[in-house]
Amino acid sequence: QVHLVESGGGLVQPGGSLRLSCGASGFPFSMYIMSWYRQAPEKERELVADITGTGRRTNYADSVKGRFTISRDNAKNTVYLQMNELKPEDTAVYFCNARVTYTVQPSGSWGQGTQVTVSS
Repeated sequence: QVHLVESGGGLVQPGGSLRLSCGASGFPFSMYIMSWYRQAPEKERELVADITGTGRRTNYADSVKGRFTISRDNAKNTVYLQMNELKPEDTAVYFCNARVTYTVQPSGSWGQGTQVTVSS
């Protein structure tokens, strides 16, 4: 079964940066699209960014485009999210997930997520 462990969150001031990591196991990592999602209090989970298995193509939500960068290291079964120019509205619990194609839903095996709080 898919197993995902997010880390790297914390408290940061507006304009600051954080780098999130997601370690993955239980599936052929390099064959899967990896994605970052976030869920703010009293809001639905939303897709932030994704990256293809090879790492050649990436996609971003308009709200984070130009500020966040998704990357992956297939040798380490790890996907990253570099977050720069953070804003208070980025405050959320961040999750990663996996899917073999864009036409299917992400795995039901969500990790616990990592909290990102942007506040002065």
